[in-house]
Amino acid sequence: MTNLRPHEQHLVRYSGRGGFSPELVERAAGTTLVTASGHELLDFTSGQMSAILGHSHPEVVATVRRQVGELDHLYSGMLSRPVVELAERLAATLPAPLDKALLLTTGAEANEAALRMAKLVTGGHEVLSFSRSWHGMTAGAAAATYSAGRRGYGPVAPGNLALPVPHRTGAPLTEAEWRAQLDLAFELVDAQSVGALAACIVEPVLSSGGVLDLPPGYLAALAERVRERGGLLVLDEAQTGLCRTGDWYAFQRDGVVPDVLVLSKTLGAGLPLAAVVVSAELEARAHELGYLFFTTHVSDPLPAAVGVTVLDVLQREGLDARAREVGGRLRDGLSGLASAHACVAEVRGRGLLLGLELAGDPDGRWTADELGARVTRRCYELGLHVNIVQLPGMGGTFRIAPPLTVAEHEVDRALVVLDEALGDCAA
Repeated sequence: MTNLRPHEQHLVRYSGRGGFSPELVERAAGTTLVTASGHELLDFTSGQMSAILGHSHPEVVATVRRQVGELDHLYSGMLSRPVVELAERLAATLPAPLDKALLLTTGAEANEAALRMAKLVTGGHEVLSFSRSWHGMTAGAAAATYSAGRRGYGPVAPGNLALPVPHRTGAPLTEAEWRAQLDLAFELVDAQSVGALAACIVEPVLSSGGVLDLPPGYLAALAERVRERGGLLVLDEAQTGLCRTGDWYAFQRDGVVPDVLVLSKTLGAGLPLAAVVVSAELEARAHELGYLFFTTHVSDPLPAAVGVTVLDVLQREGLDARAREVGGRLRDGLSGLASAHACVAEVRGRGLLLGLELAGDPDGRWTADELGARVTRRCYELGLHVNIVQLPGMGGTFRIAPPLTVAEHEVDRALVVLDEALGDCAA
């Protein structure tokens, strides 16, 4: 306990071998965090990838103040106007037949609910997900997570199978290459499967896995193979949904409509709110079979009211277009850093969800992970928070995802800091 700082003395450390940030954060507004010492940080991770409207957005603050004084929590079988309105509003943003929503708290909980529904309606139990996936830390979600946290906790649910991620740093896979990889992946799936596929759960852009964007056409080909085997396509858009990638939903780029859509993080703009959205037909079948997902905070009015406000702001301010515009400015700047610094291996992503992958030193002086940790610390010193997860072996990849309301001058300032930090740490 002697190595712990005073504010850590009574807290369980929960981020693997990582620790907490150096200082307590006292307040936040917009894109700026302020620590107890008065140190200001540009927040280019949107909190835990959630605060898409920035911190303390005035309309969100007003909604919380009003709603908490009227109706904040109910018995889980009761409904309220904010819950009904949010479900209706969500359906209006989505293509048919996605029109029925289950409102929950976190992404892990929503993925749990989605997988449980898929297993019930298909009668299967097998779940496919990517080998660098992250879907949450609850039982079913953790069983479908391969990027971290599998060792030391005992057996996971049977029937979970990993798919290779269609990505190669520096040289994108050709269509022929990723199709051949997908064919081989399903040869292996079919060899291991007992013929009881329930679902394939994937992110359209693997965020914790290194901001890996699926090649155009891949998602449609994957959906076809999953449905041929009787499974449902579940898209986890916890981080990509609601304008983050420049479209309202990342799946729109590929013209693929999932059987089940999972939203969280961005839906609550920093408050705990998630949704599972399905078709009326799928919901009716699940209900007929007695679908049960009765939790303490299902259909809570307070976060639902915030979700309605989030949709209001996204639509009124056209933040999908803003994510494309400002994301283009940020990506151009990151590409400039890649040209200026040999330690940058690749820039990738969509909209305002971008990844910057570092390379190890050719002379063996550091690994990419070591350099990434140093750059993270230096950016913090210079006033920029750019990394929330550094999983071992992920190539020191930064997830760069500021709020959709970020100002252009804040983007420019962040690029200056990154430039200086890269130069300092790779020298």
